[in-house]
Amino acid sequence: MDLKVVGQRIKEAREAKNLTQEELAALVDLSSTHVSVIERGLKVTKLDTFVAIANALDVSADTLLVDVMTHSVTGVTNELAGRISALPMKEQKKVFKVLQVLIEE
Repeated sequence: MDLKVVGQRIKEAREAKNLTQEELAALVDLSSTHVSVIERGLKVTKLDTFVAIANALDVSADTLLVDVMTHSVTGVTNELAGRISALPMKEQKKVFKVLQVLIEE
């Protein structure tokens, strides 16, 4: 497993929530140094820590592991759905039309 990829996903999810490492650390009862180590992919986290981070960031484990899971389709789907739902309705409709064209090809 590429810990750097998982750490980068955690960092991206944290930044998308506009959280600092210190704020995430406080939410999951870790030190900010520990969060930094996780985000840089220097250490494997315990499962309960990983789950706490995913819950604090409001992302699925699949979303964080999508690059390392061989059978994870829902992670990609969840990430795409999350990004689309954050758009204004007019933009959502544009994205939907583009996806329809891509799928039909």
